Formats: sequence, structure tokens, C-alpha cells
Amino acid sequence: MLKRSVTILSLCLLALSLSGFAQTKKSSAKKTSAGPAPDKAHLQKIWDGWSTLDTANVAKFYATGPHTFFDIAPLKYASWAEYEKGVKGVLAGYKSAKFTVNDDADIHPHGDLVWATATVKEEMTNKAGKVDMGNFRWTVVFENEDGKWLVVHEHVSAPLQ
Repeated sequence: MLKRSVTILSLCLLALSLSGFAQTKKSSAKKTSAGPAPDKAHLQKIWDGWSTLDTANVAKFYATGPHTFFDIAPLKYASWAEYEKGVKGVLAGYKSAKFTVNDDADIHPHGDLVWATATVKEEMTNKAGKVDMGNFRWTVVFENEDGKWLVVHEHVSAPLQ
């Protein structure tokens, strides 16, 4: 009886292990169908879009729907539509901008999600001609949506001066 119980238990554990392995394989296959995960060049393309000061040039990188985006100001947006509308007002005060993803970019693919962190060098000139320069922090989460890597969460912050 004891030997039979041990055998049944062993078979159950083997089945669970194989099931977990199969799910991992399925996730990996899905990841490759989305194409390569975002890399530093992709991160820079996003910031090149922001450098134009036109949200239409970055909208293609962001998922629509209810997602959370934290920016330097204001505190929080609950969707891309809200983010786009709010940022237009902030960007209207500037005549030029340049953003450069620094060499500390760190990218972590995980199935249908990729999260990345970096610091970004910024140089912005307001309409009065004053130049603002500095570095800020950027954390971003991408999700594979229909074969395209889209930003579903973003957090931009600046160190206290």
C-alpha cells in the first residue's frame, strides 16, 4: 500500500512538472512571435519621438486603454488619451527638446512583458529661450499586443534638487 502511494505521488509530481514545463515553452514561443524584444535603440526611438514635442510621434509606442503613466508633472495619468492630452499642455511651453537614453539602460524580457530602466539626458529650450538640462529616471513596461511591443506603464521622475 505504501509503495503504491509513493508511486502515485511520484507520477502526480512528474505530471505537474511536465505541465509547468509545457506552459514555459508556450510562453517562450509567444514571445518570439512578437519579434525581438525592445532594445536600447527602440528605447531611443521613443525618446526621439518625444524630442519632436508632438505626441502624435509617440502615440504608436503606447497602448490605449486603462494603463498608468507617471510623469514628472502632473503626478499620474490613467490612460494614453489622458497622458497625451495632459502632456500637450506641458510641451506647448517649449520650442525644442532633445532626449538621449544613457548607457545605463537595463532591459529585462519576460515572456509577453519587457521591463526596462534607464536614465535619460534632457535638454529643453522653452519659448522664452531658457535652456533646461539634466537627467531623469525612466522605468517602462512593454507588453506584446498583437505582435507589437507597446508601453503599458511608464514612470518618469527627476531627482530632488
